[in-house]
Amino acid sequence: MMFQIYSEKRRQFSLVRNNPREIVEKVATDIERLLAKKRKALEKLASEAERLQKEHRWQDGIKDGEDIDSQMSLKLEFVYDPNFKNHVNYSHTAVQIPTDIYKGAPVILNELNWTQALERVFIENSRDDPSLLWQAFGSATGVTRYYPAAPWRAPDKIDLYDVRRRPWYIQGASSPKDMVILVDVSGSVSGLTLKLIKASVMEMLDTLSDDDYVNVARFNEKAEAVVPCFKHLVQANVRNKKIFKEAVQQMQAKGTTDYKSGFHFAFNQLLNTNVPRANCNKIIMLFTDGGEDRAQDIFEQYNWPNKTVRVFTFSVGQHNYDVTPLQWIACANKGYYFEIRSICAIRINTQEYLDVLGRPMVLAGRSAKQVQWTNVYQDALGLGLVVTGTMPVFNLTVDGNSQNQLILGVMGVDVHLDELKRLTPQYKLGANGYIFAIDPNGYVLMHPNLQPRIRRQMIDGRSGEMTIKTLIKSMDERYIDEVMRMYSWTAVNDTDYSLGLVLPPYSEYYIQADLSDVMLQLQCMVIHSLSLSVYREYCKRLQMAENNTQFLADFLSLMKLHTQTLHDNIVSVDLVLNVDVMFQDLLCYLIDDGGFLVMSNQRDHWKKVGLFFGEVDPYLMFALYNNSIYARHQTFQYQSACEPMASSHTGAAHRGFYVPSIADFLTVNILGLHYAQLCLLEDVWAESSDTKGSSSCVTVHSQFYFTNTTNSFNVLQDCGNCSRCVLFHAKRIENTNLLFVVAETLPCSSCEIEKLLPNPCEVLNSARYRKGPDKCFDYNTEVKRCLLL
Repeated sequence: MMFQIYSEKRRQFSLVRNNPREIVEKVATDIERLLAKKRKALEKLASEAERLQKEHRWQDGIKDGEDIDSQMSLKLEFVYDPNFKNHVNYSHTAVQIPTDIYKGAPVILNELNWTQALERVFIENSRDDPSLLWQAFGSATGVTRYYPAAPWRAPDKIDLYDVRRRPWYIQGASSPKDMVILVDVSGSVSGLTLKLIKASVMEMLDTLSDDDYVNVARFNEKAEAVVPCFKHLVQANVRNKKIFKEAVQQMQAKGTTDYKSGFHFAFNQLLNTNVPRANCNKIIMLFTDGGEDRAQDIFEQYNWPNKTVRVFTFSVGQHNYDVTPLQWIACANKGYYFEIRSICAIRINTQEYLDVLGRPMVLAGRSAKQVQWTNVYQDALGLGLVVTGTMPVFNLTVDGNSQNQLILGVMGVDVHLDELKRLTPQYKLGANGYIFAIDPNGYVLMHPNLQPRIRRQMIDGRSGEMTIKTLIKSMDERYIDEVMRMYSWTAVNDTDYSLGLVLPPYSEYYIQADLSDVMLQLQCMVIHSLSLSVYREYCKRLQMAENNTQFLADFLSLMKLHTQTLHDNIVSVDLVLNVDVMFQDLLCYLIDDGGFLVMSNQRDHWKKVGLFFGEVDPYLMFALYNNSIYARHQTFQYQSACEPMASSHTGAAHRGFYVPSIADFLTVNILGLHYAQLCLLEDVWAESSDTKGSSSCVTVHSQFYFTNTTNSFNVLQDCGNCSRCVLFHAKRIENTNLLFVVAETLPCSSCEIEKLLPNPCEVLNSARYRKGPDKCFDYNTEVKRCLLL
């Protein structure tokens, strides 16, 4: 049949050889052009914002409702736009203000006043580039103005959104940071003061992004990391910050205060160049209730005279201690001093240090006006997975005889992940070819598989090609196989991204059709295709027929004549077992190469066909793995969402495709059933949502596969505490992916089984290579001297 089709249609198609380097460079160029248009919009917004703020006249006596943003009280009409996945209004901007900020404060009202004029620029940008999605200005005061206007979506009853805690704002507001947080846990900070310190440290962690590195240490007479596994600075990603927060909550106050022990620990962490780090701003954050020691000899040893490390001090709690030593420590080390007397003062005081770090950027002027692109994250307004281009906005007003040194905020423009995916020529890549992209931290944008040996070269912005042997998962992540793959990668110019292409050997060529007749194209698509994905890639030359009525009639006639049906020439094969279901002394199993049960002679196992064998007979599965019949491949997902464990029982995962029952194996048309199910499959992108009760966790994904050893095994498995050993025989069935196992019935269930969990410290300490910033703005001689904020 296939040969007949090939013979009839061979002149209508040709095989074209893929050029991997050409494909990846073409896609990289297309992405560069796409992001260049967004960069143009960003530059216009930032320039106009700086001009508008410079021309704005500050109004001390401004009151809520007087000559301010009138839209706050407007009742806008919204229309649904599928591009935004939201109801929007194209004529106005909208404003979001954090709950803990007083909307009637003069600084907020003046901010609303001058940013109102940005509405015109937002609309002009949208007209110039209709593909633009959310445009937003995040102010250092906490105000967010975004376009187009849309109802604000708060996932909880209390709106805790603060733009200054969002990844795109943090990245754009300052250069990357290496930070050590020192927490005083001496006996004097017990009670309310310790609670305030814990809450302050957790808020401080939220001001860090993936570009930053951090460690947290507690100290009294001696200093030690709050997370014993973290021996050095670690990346401030979601996983690590969660671990820090959990450890901080467990801290207890005891002993006496010794600042020297804490600062000694912190400087050793920051000056260690043998581990990955941000390589820019170096910061020590000291949280304490006060003390008399100034630790001057420590600063003389580690930080003076160059003062490469900034020290910020926080006096926490209601007390009568002399804070002069804390003020001196901060001012003597290019830092600032803050007071946190109550819980209401935590968020604002743990945020303002970013203004200090932003001053060298402001004074650097145009050289600091860089567009940066974030990693993928979830949009707050429901757009889904996006990347955001950011650019800092500087205060250009003149303060006395010198320039104002404050950063006004960050401008941001979103790009949906689907926009990048649409630039990939999937029709040339075949079923298992794909394109992926990564950022300087090594996080992937478009695909979760990345080979470590290639990762570093991509982060460094190099180009290259390599053919390597690698393990790949099936689409449902149940099976794994060792295959050869050709990798090609290159940098995306004017961005921090790097693009890669992966092709299997059978995608060396792609089919190019030369079909001039419209109906002939449709015939080929309908008759010879199970499904048509990304149809625009295949149908670019389709033209609308002049007689649409006739075209529709012809099309329906075609569908009637060529409706696909399953062939009936698939027959079953009788399976004869000498050991039947009535025989209880021996267990007979048929298991596939992924460790999933295919057949059993035990009637109570029939409903478990299709499940992982470790759930059916965990003791025997462990024996198969322990004797190297199966090998295991593990991957760790560091940002999973886990439901609370209600009980210790194990449940089966959802089936990735139709799994036939025992009856299906003994009847005809099993291949037909698979065929029917495959026709119904389609790719779906699922958006994450906040599920009540779920929490962030690290999950282990394990896949099993056959080892390249002998095809026959006789094993005497020692069950330790069990009353006797178990003999089992396993044999690979030739020309199949099946394993036949015969074992004695296990007499008890007290055998020790290895838990498939990673060593916590081993997982946490697996630091990955990352690329530091091309430019670092951490110092400027014109920065104003210390003030007590």
